[in-house]
Amino acid sequence: MLDLRDLDVPVVAAPMAGGPSTPALAAAVSGAGGLGFLAAGYRTPDQVAAQVAEARRATSAPVGLNLFLVEPYAADPAALAAYRRALEPEARRLGVDLGTPRWDDDHREAKLDLVLDVRPEVVSFTFGCPGADVLARLRQHGVHAMVTVTTPAEAREAVRRGAASLAVQGPAAGGHRGRWDPDAAPDGTPLLDLLAEVVPAVDVPVVAAGGLVDAAGVEAVLRLGAVAGQAGTAYLLADEAGTHPLHRAALTGPEPTGTRVTRAFTGRWARGLANRFMADHADAPAGYPHLHHLTAPLRAAAVAAGDVQVAHLWAGTGYRSARSAPAAEITRALAP
Repeated sequence: MLDLRDLDVPVVAAPMAGGPSTPALAAAVSGAGGLGFLAAGYRTPDQVAAQVAEARRATSAPVGLNLFLVEPYAADPAALAAYRRALEPEARRLGVDLGTPRWDDDHREAKLDLVLDVRPEVVSFTFGCPGADVLARLRQHGVHAMVTVTTPAEAREAVRRGAASLAVQGPAAGGHRGRWDPDAAPDGTPLLDLLAEVVPAVDVPVVAAGGLVDAAGVEAVLRLGAVAGQAGTAYLLADEAGTHPLHRAALTGPEPTGTRVTRAFTGRWARGLANRFMADHADAPAGYPHLHHLTAPLRAAAVAAGDVQVAHLWAGTGYRSARSAPAAEITRALAP
């Protein structure tokens, strides 16, 4: 089974669902000595299987696969209805109908079965932690199981259940926060402080994530005991990334400026480029993936129209350091 301490380059490419993570990107990072990741979120099991096969054709190096672990959640019907009404003027302006808010588990069991079938070297989990039985089964099949955590309590529980490693995510990370409790406010403990608490408390390798965009940042987390730094935003402009052209332009353009944490787009806290939609709906209710389905047509229309003030453009706080380059070059530049 893969040991993350054996990576030639102590850099992990964060899984970025929704397009940026591609087989070519994962293969390029792994081929450069780091660990590339595919993102299974929002894809069907067949699509995920095809991407794993494509990545394996492109590299013989280990590649990881990330799964969303979406637990049952009963969103407040009145809050959802009120939010739909608040979004209707925007939907009319963009000429689309809003989606239907609903819960689903993102093909959870089918994707777990797929993991046991195709056996990626690493599988990571976001939004929660599987039970000890699932983690034991993965271990028996030779699959290294990594769990995303955002607090020391989550870290201890993940290790107790049998996680082989942890991805410790700090508040500067782009995209969704990995906190297990969907109702909890995001933890604001800086990454280095979080690592200082987690690393001495667990006996498994720790990968540090959140705001790492250069070699100095990766070196800092290694000094605190992490075995690698995980970067996502640093790869958004990579040649092999599937980042939409609008997203690429926004990362390098004059607007928007800065990032903000919001749940207006999906019902779960996530960090993206600050825009009007976030400000207008700062009081958006909890409810993932309910709001994801509700706003999906609106978000797609905004991207198609080139409207950066409504589109969801995930990015970490260090997005201004992202650059266009081959992923292998970015990987080597992140290494201390």
